[in-house]
Amino acid sequence: MAFVICQPCLGVKSGDCVQVCPVDCIHPRKDEPDFANVQQIFIDPVTCINCGACAAVCPVQAIFPEEDVPEQWKQYIQINAQYYKK
Repeated sequence: MAFVICQPCLGVKSGDCVQVCPVDCIHPRKDEPDFANVQQIFIDPVTCINCGACAAVCPVQAIFPEEDVPEQWKQYIQINAQYYKK
C-alpha cells in the first residue's frame, strides 16, 4: 500500500483527496452508495500510484505514506486494505 487514510478523516470525508487523485483510487466518493455507510474514505492499495497528491490537499492531515503512518494509527493500514477486500 502506498498511502493510508487515518483517524483524522473519521466523520470528515472532505473529498479534496478524491478530486486530485489521478487514478481514481480513493473511495467511496460522495456519489457512490457506500459513502453514507462509512466513517471515512479509503485508498485502494492496488490502484494507488504513490503520487502523494492526496496527502498534499488533505485538510485534516489524515493521509500518510504507509511507512510514515504514526504508531497510534497503524491499525488504519489494515482498515484501508480491508475495505477493498469486500
